Amino acid sequence: MGEFNKPTSESEFSKNFSQIKPLMNETEAYYESSRCLFCYDAPCQTACPTAIDIPLFIRQISSGNVTGSAETIYASNYFGNACGKVCPTEVLCEGACVYNEQNVKPIEIGRLQNFATRQAIDENKNLFKLGDPNGKKVAIIGAGPSGISCACELRTLGYAVDIFEAKDKPSGLTVHGVAPYKIENEEVLDEMEYLQNQFGYQVKYNSPVGGDDLRKIESDYDAVFVGIGLGNTSMLGLPGEDLQNCVGATELIEELRQNHHKTEIGKNVIVLGGGNTAMDAASESARMGAESVILSYRRGTEEMGAYEFEYDLAKGVGVRGLFNAQPIEILGNGKVEGVKFVKTEASGNQLKEVARSEFEIACDMVIKATGQIKQKEFLGQIEGVQMDGKGRIVIDESGRIGVTKYFAGGDAVNGGAEVVNAAAEGKGAASGIDKFLSE
Repeated sequence: MGEFNKPTSESEFSKNFSQIKPLMNETEAYYESSRCLFCYDAPCQTACPTAIDIPLFIRQISSGNVTGSAETIYASNYFGNACGKVCPTEVLCEGACVYNEQNVKPIEIGRLQNFATRQAIDENKNLFKLGDPNGKKVAIIGAGPSGISCACELRTLGYAVDIFEAKDKPSGLTVHGVAPYKIENEEVLDEMEYLQNQFGYQVKYNSPVGGDDLRKIESDYDAVFVGIGLGNTSMLGLPGEDLQNCVGATELIEELRQNHHKTEIGKNVIVLGGGNTAMDAASESARMGAESVILSYRRGTEEMGAYEFEYDLAKGVGVRGLFNAQPIEILGNGKVEGVKFVKTEASGNQLKEVARSEFEIACDMVIKATGQIKQKEFLGQIEGVQMDGKGRIVIDESGRIGVTKYFAGGDAVNGGAEVVNAAAEGKGAASGIDKFLSE
């Protein structure tokens, strides 16, 4: 049996998915901030993709200037609150903390960041100055971290901004694709509402863009930013992949974020994949009351793309690992009943299947965490767009696509990275757009 019972109510769901980085109170924040050495040339700041002045914002908390601290954070990263919780701080800022070298617990930078920004949101602090209107309009496709960060920065530069979002909620994967034990929907949406109130950009929800819409946007706006992220989970091309209860990890996590305890999870789950999404899907299945969760990866442990702390998190809730096992068929009659694997071994850079080593494991649910498809169909409608061999948009150093009026950032450009990377790229592209339209 797993250690979690299947949640049947909102309170049971909240208990199973309790926050791994809970909000600090004032006393905790004061004591934690006073441990900081305020390093000169701080390695934590260098490790942050948005280059937040971490020693400064922590010193501001320590001296009681929490509003100033929030301002320092937001000046670099418009997703300051969300990133405090969803960033892999263990390998970024906290992983770079000098205390690690002395076997002392690193400063809890993420939780301090969350503490300061949360207070600004709750008190609706006005931290931003908008630029004088310059008469120019920019359209943004996608209300994810890159699109919203681009919108905020453009508003400080005086541009009118309209965001077109296919779904009915903002913030892309922050609200649709991050595990619920990292951040709650309400917290994400509170920050989104705060930013929209502060910056006054428009968001048109349930507005997927394609074909004729794109031509109209091109003629109505001075520049266009593409922050569309990635599509659904890729198909593996395995027999039985269309069986009931064989699902994509991204789609399952989105359903879980929206429907909580009403989401159906199998009793015996096999997760295919070795990245951070696979770890989330496995952890979530265990917390949803699955009796057995097996995380299977075709290579060895050391070759997994996931961060070590993410795998530790999954193991900590009872997930078991199965390595050097390549799935060759999803078994079942109408519904998933198991997976057929073959053992693999490394041969140089190649992965070889071991002859006559097939074996089967029974299960009633398969979750594929094997990457997302690129949105090539949409991107093909942008004249002059170029994609690399992996289906990612090619941009120049300013974020611009070729010699067009289009700019891009986020997962569609980087192939799938963290919220913090998307926020940095969106903000950077706003500067590129400003330079382009000023010339």
